[in-house]
Amino acid sequence: MKKSLLSLSIGGFGIGMTEFVMMGILPDLSRTMDISIPVAGHLISAYALGVVLGAPLLVGIAGKYPPKKILMGLMLLFTLFNGISALAPTYELLFIARLFSGLPHGAFFGVGAVVASRLAEPGREARAISIMFAGLTLANIIGVPLGTWIGHNLDWRYTFVIIAGVGMLAVWSVKMWMPVIPAPENSSLKSNLQVFTRSEPWLIVGITAIGTGGLFAWFSYISKLMTEVAGFSENSISFILVLAGAGMAVGNVIGGKMADRFSAINATALLLLVMVASLLTVSAISQYKAAAIIMTFVTGAVAFAMVAPVQMLMIKAATGAEMLAASVSQASFNIGNAIGAFLGGLPIAAGLGYTSPQWVGAALALGGFLFCIPMFVLHKKQKDSNQVAVS
Repeated sequence: MKKSLLSLSIGGFGIGMTEFVMMGILPDLSRTMDISIPVAGHLISAYALGVVLGAPLLVGIAGKYPPKKILMGLMLLFTLFNGISALAPTYELLFIARLFSGLPHGAFFGVGAVVASRLAEPGREARAISIMFAGLTLANIIGVPLGTWIGHNLDWRYTFVIIAGVGMLAVWSVKMWMPVIPAPENSSLKSNLQVFTRSEPWLIVGITAIGTGGLFAWFSYISKLMTEVAGFSENSISFILVLAGAGMAVGNVIGGKMADRFSAINATALLLLVMVASLLTVSAISQYKAAAIIMTFVTGAVAFAMVAPVQMLMIKAATGAEMLAASVSQASFNIGNAIGAFLGGLPIAAGLGYTSPQWVGAALALGGFLFCIPMFVLHKKQKDSNQVAVS
């Protein structure tokens, strides 16, 4: 593995840990802050909102600088606000810190995805992007379970101290290992925004924001699903999160290969339909421990296999404005995070139990698939017009 891609993976590890560990420590945070689980779940939405706001804003501001400097600056912001999260004395301040710690997330992955594709060999761009996201999946295997264990047995604040340390390591690795890549030409915010005058990027935003909501409707409340429905102890949650992370890691590799071998839109559409089936299965069998464990791995794999294909889809659709578009794609993932966490919490608050978010998730994944249909039509028209031009 190239060290330059490894530096992106380290940043991905820190970002993945801070994003997903909240699901594991939600009961601990709820208890120490004396708030309900649905209210604690708003901290997940706060982070996601930060990503949505920060992705286009920070890339738009910093787009004229070389990618290496942008990546270092983003990870410094990440480190600062995760450090503040560790010290926050009140729920309100923690909410604000989570909002601001989300600002660099989408911009880092957006810029990093473009950098990874430029550093990759021809025909292996999606796999290079998946290496960056491998850090995020590794966070779910190591970082999130470790942070969850610390939250259960010590103090969830120590978890954010560790995350801030990973952020500093990412800053160092980008400085030492990332080559200098010139800033893109014509990188003004106004010129980059012109890509969104076309329908295709907006369809990809819809696919991502709605479709990935299915993942977060399930994963946001996985701790309670596995303890209240499947009957596992709280001490088992770290192992369960390792299993989910392992599934995500496997899915990430599969998704990268699918996007390089087949068209990104075909891979995305198929994976969304499989996600619908997976989430409905989770809802039906979660009272059985063995089945719940198997589906935790499978659902994690299916959901995360979609990441590289969607990112590649957006990069190809936004020639000349790749960094901004890729960051918007990441913002869309976190719109899905906010939608999934919020909508998934509504049936819980209504007393429908912890299997109900999976039905919400399945509906969101199906909604994401419906956005794929006009994408197929657009791609067919483009293919037909290219054939006419050649003939």
